Amino acid sequence: MTAGLATAHAHAVLNLYRGTNYTAPAGVFIKLHTGDPGANGTSNASAVTTRNQATWSAPSAGSMAISSLSSWNMTTTETITHVSFWDASSGGNFLQSAALSASKPVSNGDTFSLNTLTLNQSPIAA
Repeated sequence: MTAGLATAHAHAVLNLYRGTNYTAPAGVFIKLHTGDPGANGTSNASAVTTRNQATWSAPSAGSMAISSLSSWNMTTTETITHVSFWDASSGGNFLQSAALSASKPVSNGDTFSLNTLTLNQSPIAA
């Protein structure tokens, strides 16, 4: 499996071209993973089960960046490699997954922080 859009989320976005309304989630929440989250966003989950809500800047040139720092208090030794995005802090629907640009080893008692995170849609027509 390759990190990317969840099938249901991709279909919802594609349906915009058919005039089908899409109800955007009230919030987007980030979950940590120790490997590819898989097609359902549930594989290789971190021992830390907290999903932090993300706040995003306005899109520009086909991309947008996280505008709020997200931090997790780690409870075990593991290596964070991926994140998944959800429409709820628990339960809810898997939206998308992404690999981090660099893996981050963490230990019990560490604070793992996402200082930067950018999502993009490309290429942009020029």
